Amino acid sequence: MPLKKRLCTMWVFLFVSGCSNGDSYELLVSNGSSSTMHPEAQNEHQYTIGIVSKVDNIPYFNSVKEGVMEAAEQLKVDVLYEGPTAADAKGQKVIVEKFINQKVDVIAISANDPIQLAPVLKRAKAAGIIVITWDSDTEAEARNLFIDMVNPEVLGRHVMDTLAWNTGEQGSFAIMTGSFSASNHNEWLKWIQAQWKEYYPNMNLVEVVATNDDPHNAFVQAQILLKKYPDLAGIIGNSSVGPPAAAKAVEEAEKNHEIAVVGVSTPDLMRDYLKKGSAQVVTLWSPKKLGYLTVSMAKSLIDGEQPVDFQYMPGVGTIRMRGTDTIIMGEPIDFTRENVDQYDF
Repeated sequence: MPLKKRLCTMWVFLFVSGCSNGDSYELLVSNGSSSTMHPEAQNEHQYTIGIVSKVDNIPYFNSVKEGVMEAAEQLKVDVLYEGPTAADAKGQKVIVEKFINQKVDVIAISANDPIQLAPVLKRAKAAGIIVITWDSDTEAEARNLFIDMVNPEVLGRHVMDTLAWNTGEQGSFAIMTGSFSASNHNEWLKWIQAQWKEYYPNMNLVEVVATNDDPHNAFVQAQILLKKYPDLAGIIGNSSVGPPAAAKAVEEAEKNHEIAVVGVSTPDLMRDYLKKGSAQVVTLWSPKKLGYLTVSMAKSLIDGEQPVDFQYMPGVGTIRMRGTDTIIMGEPIDFTRENVDQYDF
């Protein structure tokens, strides 16, 4: 459904256009900055895409937002980007309901809880809105397409391997997952434990704790783990806030190079810790490309174009398909002290 143009207070990309008597309009960007757009640019955009992150204003999702913004500008679509203040389904539900009322063309969400969010996403589909999940999935019936960053089995098994390589395949370890309700975290957790049980009999998993994707809570949880298990050999951070929190706790305990810290996080968050030895390796993909791909695929679906296996996506690369409704964006990337300066996100 094409975006109905408004005479005043219109969202364009990530800003609001106010009425003006001159040749250009002052646009207020959502973060408070401003820029100018000429009137003729107002009619360029035909579609509105609502993007919902798991939580607002953490580095991982800020990087996703950069890709979303870039794609919106290049593909000439309007984007509404929003996330809840806490990583929970309740906050996301409010945002989805708002987007339904605004009659957006697509809602694309990184779901905090696949079960709790399914009903509201089904309502969106019933209203004629295309529903995409990205980063973290929901029930298949509640969406049209899922965009996964990497194959979850490949990622989970690889992360376990990186810990084993840095502990000599010996000792006790803990896992700091993001949320016990997030489908992607649970899927990675399943394959981490599968790899551990199959290949590392001399390693012992002592505890799995949830951080709720909150940096402060993650740090507190890491401190508790170090005190509770003084002989801990390693920690796996299963979401982006986990590895930096664990590395900071290791550093403050003066146990650099004694406790291995690995997991899923961004190079920018982990750069200093990797160089100082309070973390050994982190694994990720490009969150910016994930944001770009989500907007690009949303526009394709509105245009009636379905993704295919080995399809080349400009700005992203070659994607793979798992079944008919799941995209695999690419392969995981390891960041170490030797290569971390090559990356900036």
